[in-house]
Amino acid sequence: MQAVVDWWFRDRSTGAIVIGQLPNATIGVWLAATAVRLLDVLPERERELGWIGSGALAAWGADELVRGVNPFRRLLGAVVLAWQLTRLLR
Repeated sequence: MQAVVDWWFRDRSTGAIVIGQLPNATIGVWLAATAVRLLDVLPERERELGWIGSGALAAWGADELVRGVNPFRRLLGAVVLAWQLTRLLR
């Protein structure tokens, strides 16, 4: 069981278990766009804020898919990217 946990969650470069990390710029953009939408600060820009938030999440997912520190983070990136692409194609 420990080998499975290590494979999924261990950072290959530091050896630390990594499930979540401090937010990077793309997550910050998504959080800001989402907060502005939820607080209804710019109701006339809701559509643009949605696109900005979705684009930020897609960029984050692609980055995690390519540069994630462990298989869990890469899988999480793939799921978020697929979710955003699915939403885009609807």
